[in-house]
Amino acid sequence: MSSFDRRKVLLMPLAACLAGSACGFEPVYAPGGSGSELFGRVELSAPNTVDSFLLVENLEQKLGRSATSGKDYKLNVQVATDIQAAAITTTNETNRYTINGRAEFSLRSNETGQIMASGTVTDFVGYSAAGSTVSTLADERDAKRRLMSILSDQIVNRLYATPDLTA
Repeated sequence: MSSFDRRKVLLMPLAACLAGSACGFEPVYAPGGSGSELFGRVELSAPNTVDSFLLVENLEQKLGRSATSGKDYKLNVQVATDIQAAAITTTNETNRYTINGRAEFSLRSNETGQIMASGTVTDFVGYSAAGSTVSTLADERDAKRRLMSILSDQIVNRLYATPDLTA
């Protein structure tokens, strides 16, 4: 007579992790991993808008502060946002807005000039417009800051997942 063995089901994720290490999986922050290899080696493009400034600020926190010389890579980022009304009352007043964000990036090797990674990341955030004008503007500013943080996280995650970035 056989019965259900819960231990086998609970050990399946552990077995999958062990099998993953045999097929080339390596931790990002391990010595020699892409996370430690990119830190401090990426020059970021100069911001030209408030949104791009916020994005570059977040990228610098994750990839290290940029400088103009001695970097192995150059990361160019173009960011665009679009604000849309999300909740409109029957009296045609907007109570909530959504900010859609899109960032296109390309990581180029300074040594070879080859593009190592590129892509587009998108996301959105919302904020309330039900308060005073001052609180609505503060909420919008905070929402843009959150959106740029989300987009920078997505860019860094894609860079860390890019093969062949280790020295």
